[in-house]
Amino acid sequence: MIKIAIFGAAGRMGQAVIRCCRHLSDLKIVAAVESPQCPLLGKDAGIVAGTMDIGVSISDNDREGASRAEVLIDFSFPSSSVKHAQLSAELKKPIVIGITGLSKDEHALLKKATLQTAVLWSPNMSLGVNILNAAVGQFAKKLADYDVEIVETHHSRKKDAPSGTALRLAETIAAARGVSLDNAAVYGRQGNIGERRAGQIGIHAVRAGDVVGDHTIIFATEGERLELTHRASSRDSFAMGALRAAQWIAKQSPGFYDMRDVLGLK
Repeated sequence: MIKIAIFGAAGRMGQAVIRCCRHLSDLKIVAAVESPQCPLLGKDAGIVAGTMDIGVSISDNDREGASRAEVLIDFSFPSSSVKHAQLSAELKKPIVIGITGLSKDEHALLKKATLQTAVLWSPNMSLGVNILNAAVGQFAKKLADYDVEIVETHHSRKKDAPSGTALRLAETIAAARGVSLDNAAVYGRQGNIGERRAGQIGIHAVRAGDVVGDHTIIFATEGERLELTHRASSRDSFAMGALRAAQWIAKQSPGFYDMRDVLGLK
């Protein structure tokens, strides 16, 4: 039995992880942590997640929650995720982080924590998206002369754009073609911009309604178009991926990992 602490327990993803964990016999939620401002402090995390009482109250004590667990799962927000990674390093507890919108400095701090513990960060925990990302690299290499555009759609409350998943897909495409994403990326288009420049990687963000997450990669040339699409209809797919990552990382030595490692895609 692997004991799990959830950071961001009252958020949409935290609740999904708590619900999904009930279906796995080798994982147990032993701590649920939120910010001091959370109005749900003291409530049973299972009830908040819309399932049965699990006997774990939501707390704002990061250190106590982490100390109870063997693996930490973080779905809070960037600055908190960094603090939790630093705490995991101090306590030598592996951590799974599913937050997007991290700055370069915050990424650097995550990697620094890997000197002491195992850190797994992925912008998307879905198994399907990570398989898609691996396949996209092959398509980008074989269709090297094709125009490529990425369109992502998320709910209206998402704060960062483009999505971390879209950026990961773009990075994979750029790497497969041997180019720098900084030089190739175009984020949306407006005005009289002229013809599309060869080699561009277009990235477009749509925000609407309650869309959990859709990503489409378009490869196009004269006479044909190939579209690869992943649609997430429930956050449970991300939650199950995070729990699978927790099962995997519990056995790993200090280092920096992502879902490709969990799935054996490297």
